[in-house]
Amino acid sequence: MKLGVVGLPNVGKSTLFNAITHAGAECANYPFCTIEPNVGVVAVPDERLGVLGKLYNTKKITPAVVEFVDIAGLVKGASKGEGLGNKFLANIRECDAIVHVVRCFDDENVTHVESTVDPLRDIETIDLELIFADLESVTKRYDKAFSMIKTGDKKYKIEAERLEKLKKHLESGKAARTVPTESEEEKEYFDSLFLLTNKPVIYAANIGEADMGKDADDIPHAKKVKEFAENEGSEYLVICARTEEELSTLEPEEQALFLTELGLKESGLNRLIKASYRLLGLISYLTAGEKEVRAWTIREGTKAPQAAGKIHSDFEKGFIRAEIVDYDTLAELGSFNACKEKGKVRSEGKDYVIKDGDVVLFRFNV
Repeated sequence: MKLGVVGLPNVGKSTLFNAITHAGAECANYPFCTIEPNVGVVAVPDERLGVLGKLYNTKKITPAVVEFVDIAGLVKGASKGEGLGNKFLANIRECDAIVHVVRCFDDENVTHVESTVDPLRDIETIDLELIFADLESVTKRYDKAFSMIKTGDKKYKIEAERLEKLKKHLESGKAARTVPTESEEEKEYFDSLFLLTNKPVIYAANIGEADMGKDADDIPHAKKVKEFAENEGSEYLVICARTEEELSTLEPEEQALFLTELGLKESGLNRLIKASYRLLGLISYLTAGEKEVRAWTIREGTKAPQAAGKIHSDFEKGFIRAEIVDYDTLAELGSFNACKEKGKVRSEGKDYVIKDGDVVLFRFNV
């Protein structure tokens, strides 16, 4: 999974990126500090792996991972090449989802490109640049499809009608992800266009340290971001990039104590990962043994053979069955064999839909 971190210059993107990846992206108080997309890979926090590692006395624990791309600050006119322009729109296109960092703190020592802090204006600025880029792409497709209607092939007429609908939606200043669809086929067609504004979004309201521990409704700027995200059907979270950066330098025990003092149950990283999994409809199944305990990321609804294919294509081709026990039962009984003796291990076939937390042993023909 690849998440693109976007936002206006000086909203805290690189600070947040540093905190969650320990990648050390350069961070300074001026626009366009980030001139190349910084990429960092971070492990998905999963306490289940440590428990299974102890049960199996495993040699290796491999968590699922998320790839974060810190993309340079966009400005008005980016879709036309202003600032760092189209190069960075292309970086966004390669991501599965967007983390849109929105400045929700006042600090006269940190320059804002628009001079004042206004979360909804900033969101609109970024959205419009992405919409303009999508509109250019859709218009080209529409013109081509429209010109082909004269061939008499009905598919071009259908395509032109769909593109015209999408074009009008974008021209009204609305993102492609909010266009109403009349059928699953139409939705799949829009998805196949790989538009920037069709990507799911997590809005990260970056608050000041003085607001840590407060509810979003008690922080005026953050409340605006929350309401915007809810109206759009997107994910949101309130986070303090500066605090997260400080947390990232602490040992786990110190982190836990610090979070308790702030009145928080978990770090912003954990909440961001959970939000991204919900947004993209992802879950993790587990494999466990003496050699390795590992988490595998799949989409909800994935059937056993396709889940096996995540490990190796031969597993999917030669799939016979999956022997499955849920994590809680395995942790309680202490071993796969103990679960078998208690009749807790299920033998599932090709139509079984893998669930989050399933501990799986695949049987297959070579």
